[in-house]
This record gives sequence, C-alpha cells and structure tokens, in this order.
Amino acid sequence: MAYEYKEHPHIEARKAKGPAVSKRHKIRKDELGLNEKIGLGVTKRVGTMWAAYVFFGLTLVSLPAALSSGNVIVIVSWVAQTFLQLVLLPIIIVGQNIQAKSSDDRAIATYEDAGAILEESKEIQAHLGSQDAALSELIEKMSKLEEQIAKQLKK
Repeated sequence: MAYEYKEHPHIEARKAKGPAVSKRHKIRKDELGLNEKIGLGVTKRVGTMWAAYVFFGLTLVSLPAALSSGNVIVIVSWVAQTFLQLVLLPIIIVGQNIQAKSSDDRAIATYEDAGAILEESKEIQAHLGSQDAALSELIEKMSKLEEQIAKQLKK
C-alpha cells in the first residue's frame, strides 16, 4: 500500500493571508464611522513623544499656582490630575506602539518558522515515500527469494 500525501487546505490559505500582525491590517477609512475616525486621528496624534513634550509644557503653566497655594491637596491634585495624566498618556501610547511592533515581529518570526517546518515536513514525506519504495522493493525481493528457497527445499 503506497502512501499518498494530501496537502491540508489551510496551507494555501495561510500562504495567501500571511502572518497575523497589526501593521499589515491596514485600516480602511471608508469602513470607519465618524467616531472611529475621530478616535483614530486623536490616538495617532496624542500617541507621540512630541505630544508628551507639549503636555509637559502645558502642565508647567499651572505648577506655580499649585505650589504657591501651599495646600498639600492642591499640589497632590496637580501631580495626579494634571502632570501624571497629561504626560503619561502619550508616553503609554508610545510604549504600546513599541510593544505592538515587537508582537508583530514575533508573529512574523512564528509565521516564518511554521513555513519552514511545513517545508521540512514535505521533505520528510518525500523521504518516507522513497523509503516506502525501497522497502516495497526489498519485500518483493524477499518474497521471490522465499519462493526460490521453497522450490529448492521441495526438490
């Protein structure tokens, strides 16, 4: 019985689709609603270090008033509500973008590894096919040899 290799249907779809990464999923603006377009635009602009620098400068405007009040609650409020929220927001978005790129790089590496494993598996299948043929040939020779020995023993 000869083995017949049948390629899994997912293989062609996998080749066509490519790795699952965020940077390959281009956002089509015509598919977005108004709120999504606004959100995407704001996120792209706020998620930069330049926005963090601008927000830092903006927080400095109210710092003298908070300090001159001498009130600990006002100063803590300035740090928590003004400085931390305004400055950390864009920095966190920048960090998330870096993490997303790293995740994309890992997804691409995994995709390439899976492709290499697939190709190696195909080679293993070919090698096993050759071994099947060689074993079949040996079995056939052994059967003929057994027949010859049986005939000689009958004589």
